[in-house]
Amino acid sequence: MDAPTLADSIGVPVRANEPMARHNSWRVGGPADAFVVAKTLDVFRRAVLAARAQRTPYLILGRGTNMLVADAGVRGLVIAAECDEYMLREHGDTATLSAEAGSSLPLLANTLARRGWAGLEWAVGVPSAVGSAVVNNSGAHGSSMADVLRRATVLDEHGEERVVELADMQYAYRHSRFKGQHERGVVVLAAEILLKREAPEAVIARLRRYNEHRRATQPSDPSAGSVFQNPPGDFAGRLIDAAGLKGTQIGGAMISPVHANFFVNTGAATAGDLLALIRLAQASVKEKFHIELQPEVEFIGEWDA
Repeated sequence: MDAPTLADSIGVPVRANEPMARHNSWRVGGPADAFVVAKTLDVFRRAVLAARAQRTPYLILGRGTNMLVADAGVRGLVIAAECDEYMLREHGDTATLSAEAGSSLPLLANTLARRGWAGLEWAVGVPSAVGSAVVNNSGAHGSSMADVLRRATVLDEHGEERVVELADMQYAYRHSRFKGQHERGVVVLAAEILLKREAPEAVIARLRRYNEHRRATQPSDPSAGSVFQNPPGDFAGRLIDAAGLKGTQIGGAMISPVHANFFVNTGAATAGDLLALIRLAQASVKEKFHIELQPEVEFIGEWDA
């Protein structure tokens, strides 16, 4: 990988050996070979195309949640999507929000609520960017992106932009056609989201209720959000708690005493500590309840086999 050539192609500085602990909510992980911040959609496109042209592996970084970065770091180019332009088109009692991939979901939820537009209140406590939320079908409080998305604009594996309609997203619980290996070469550039008009005070009241619930039920220490998907008919946090693991600590990583599906960095955790805790929770729940917990977090970078 040639960082200077990448920088020339992208048109903005590319940093070498960037500590990834600065860029994820768990605050762990080793360095990225190369790191670029895409403040505009044009830079975002150019970064992806430049990496492909050099046959350099690349990772799209949103808000750095729902991911565990290896202590050995990340090979290739990390592209921090910070392109966050958005536009609201009103149509009477409905509106269409067009938002670039780096737009903050909580910021959009708050801004739209004050203007009397409902649909994204559930996202006020979801620390995700729009692009990541589209890929992961992020959700909370019984709602998700699948409920509000109209279509997404993507850069496909051939470098062409195309539109993917909601019906073609293959949405399931915390899953879309773009998550995992199936279409990893496709990058979400922007999304169109449908909203409904409602009295601002009613929308804001829901925001406040969701925020209060989050503060009461989730830890404030650094975490990645929910570590495991909820199995059908049950909750991962309940199972981990029932296995007697609340408060269990390995190194600087701990299963939160507040919510057992949140694993926190108490100050000096490594990615290895967190991985060991994840494996312990999986093994304990499987032994006690015969249920295999599936990670909701994605494992990023170079891990030992």
